[in-house]
Amino acid sequence: MSVIEQYARAHIVTDAAVPLVDELEAIPVTLRYDPERDPRAVRIGLTGAGAREWTFDRELLEEGLRFPAGSGEVRVWPCGRVQTVVEFHSPQGVLVVQFEQQALLRFLRRTYMAAAEPVTH
Repeated sequence: MSVIEQYARAHIVTDAAVPLVDELEAIPVTLRYDPERDPRAVRIGLTGAGAREWTFDRELLEEGLRFPAGSGEVRVWPCGRVQTVVEFHSPQGVLVVQFEQQALLRFLRRTYMAAAEPVTH
């Protein structure tokens, strides 16, 4: 099985945890799925100033596209008809990031297709 990596752009809604980010500008984000490392987890990484990465359950991301989901470090919920919000909690504070829902759907679709690929040796 291969690693799925997708690049997206997102908007920081609160910038308490990421200094020097203008919330009006989209920031680059890496969505990553590595089924060999953990077939149930996805990773979202912010690049540039304040680079960070969070790993959480793929099912949480999927649920959050339809209704508020999660507790603890990561929470996900739909925002209007075309946006999804992901809220990250860390000792440095709370970071709220808004994504285009289609980018997350496309990424999830690719992860499920990769997980369904037959293993060949």
